[in-house]
Amino acid sequence: MENQKLTERSSSSARRSLKRKLEEDLQDDRKVSPSISSEDGHQDLEREVRTQVEILESSFSSSESDRASSKRAIHVLSEFAKNEEIVNVIVDCGAVPALVQHLQAPPHVSEGEGSHMPYEHEVEKGSAFTLGLLAIKPEHQQLIVDAGALPHLVNLLKRHRDAQNSRAVNGVIRRAADAVTNLAHENSSIKTRVRVEGGIPPLVELLEFVDSKVQRAAAGSLRTLAFKNDENKNQIVECSALPTLILMLRSEDTAIHYEAVGVIGNLVHSSPNIKKEVLLAGALQPVIGLLSSSCSESQREAALLLGQFAATDSDCKIHIVQRGAVPPLIEMLQSPDAQLREMSAFALGRLAQDPHNQAGIAHCGGIIPLLKLLDSKNGSLQHNAAFALYGLADNEDNVADLIKVGGVQKLQDGEFIVQPTRDCVAKTLKRLEEKIHGRILGHLLYLMRIGEKVIQRRVALALAHLCAPDDQKIIFIDNSGLELLLELFDSTNLKHKRDGSAALCKLANKASSLSQVDAAPPSPVPQVYLGEQYVNNSTLSDVTFLVEGKRFYAHRICLLASSDAFRAMFDGGYRERDAKDIEIPNIRWDVFELMMRYIYTGSVDVNLDVAQDLLRAADQYLLEGLKRLCEYAIAQDISVESVSLMFELSEAFNALTLRNACILFILEKFDQLSVMPWYSHLIQRVLPETRSYFVRALTRAIQADMRV
Repeated sequence: MENQKLTERSSSSARRSLKRKLEEDLQDDRKVSPSISSEDGHQDLEREVRTQVEILESSFSSSESDRASSKRAIHVLSEFAKNEEIVNVIVDCGAVPALVQHLQAPPHVSEGEGSHMPYEHEVEKGSAFTLGLLAIKPEHQQLIVDAGALPHLVNLLKRHRDAQNSRAVNGVIRRAADAVTNLAHENSSIKTRVRVEGGIPPLVELLEFVDSKVQRAAAGSLRTLAFKNDENKNQIVECSALPTLILMLRSEDTAIHYEAVGVIGNLVHSSPNIKKEVLLAGALQPVIGLLSSSCSESQREAALLLGQFAATDSDCKIHIVQRGAVPPLIEMLQSPDAQLREMSAFALGRLAQDPHNQAGIAHCGGIIPLLKLLDSKNGSLQHNAAFALYGLADNEDNVADLIKVGGVQKLQDGEFIVQPTRDCVAKTLKRLEEKIHGRILGHLLYLMRIGEKVIQRRVALALAHLCAPDDQKIIFIDNSGLELLLELFDSTNLKHKRDGSAALCKLANKASSLSQVDAAPPSPVPQVYLGEQYVNNSTLSDVTFLVEGKRFYAHRICLLASSDAFRAMFDGGYRERDAKDIEIPNIRWDVFELMMRYIYTGSVDVNLDVAQDLLRAADQYLLEGLKRLCEYAIAQDISVESVSLMFELSEAFNALTLRNACILFILEKFDQLSVMPWYSHLIQRVLPETRSYFVRALTRAIQADMRV
């Protein structure tokens, strides 16, 4: 991320510098560029450009008339070059070599003439300015350098050494520095060529120049030359640029401290030794001071630089916080400027990885604005905020604060653009989960008892997702956390209901390793079975059932052992006790046969076609094992459309397993069910049973644990 942002910063800086230079040099009486919207217009433009190039090629002399002609021709070309549509035409017409030639002063006509040159510095200034405009297009940069521009530009940077300070001298130096900046922009080979041509020492020297515009231009050029070029960085530092740059950080001129902090930022990037030198030279405090600058660009650069400083070591992170960086960084998190928010989150993210800083950042109000940034549609901004929150979650004193303001829900609900952010959020939630015990849990339980209702609910929701299974009973039964979650279903807010459903699902999954829907049915009570061969077998049969007019042979001993219903039938005062043939009026043959097969073997395959009828029969004859098999089969077929009927079925036959499956399905499928017109009625019917289910589940989990 840091490399990417530095690249964007360098590009943005160059564009900003060019915009500023163009605005400063636009003149009210400038010529109107010929139209190139038609073929005739293009030909007229080419003709005009070639005319000016020919003038330049023929007027390289010290005579006043030639210098005047050169100045006018260069002015025309510079006006054209301000239009990006015309830049290629200017280059194609051969303007570059002619402009490069005029970067140097022509020889005097005769030795007897004085040292003064007509339009001294002005022609060279115009040439440098025009070449700088042409260099805005990367494809022209190498062409200009190959034409020999760099040695001449470097010489122009030194002109103040041989001439008195004047507006003309200042102007030519500034334009030369700007041209170097644009030529070297994102061109590593040209950056190196500038150093080889000796361009860095005079640029460093110009940082102390009287004219502030020259200082800015020199700093802007050094900023570009330092970006991702270690040799250039080292030479800039060796030329003693750091003391002056650090003084520039304190300048009241916003443009100067903006360029200075940019140079330092590029110097320290991926250069730990230079970073140490910068800190030793006293850069930390003035950089922190820039966080409160009126210049948002300086604020942004300062925040990014502090983030780079904070990567050095733990002591540096602590010093940054001790010197007052946190409050302005947090204020920047709430800026309307997205880049300011991003860079301040980046700096705070680095600072928050040190345990000494985490509580302080939270205490200064950093949690809420960082959480808000998770809603951003900017991937880098999201990630920086998430990384900062990951650091803050490491401090036990911050856990309750994160939960109180709804941080857990924010982390869970966020739509995160890139995978690293999703991974970071998952690690943050895991970190919080690991801390929910001891005094932190005690603090949260206290908030859940006496806090405002909204805080109580946030705590209950968070604990449902984060608490350990061993703590569920004390949280949700003993301290009424379950009631807080169930109350959410009375809300008119759809999100409250969704949050409640998700929390209860998580709670159920933690309470038992397998949910009732997925669990295999418990084994029936151990007993002796006659076996498959005796099903509907007349051998030794002592009782016959009449089902749909057909006889079904059975054995009393097997039936007596199977359920209380059959024991009552044959041992009690019912008429079936002594009857040889017992009529079964309300069960189909295939259903009755399956029921009997279960009684004789202890197992049976239940398919959906007969599951509900078989459940009714199992309930009638008190065959609990068979009921569980039927409930399990029916539960596999629960759908959004059928869940309401399934729940009614579970109530009709006291099918607890099926009822629990319906409850979990309703919670899990909230989004699909909540749009149904009958959902509100369904949830109100289900809530009492939901309460009972969780009371049993949470209590049973604790009891099972105690038995182990």
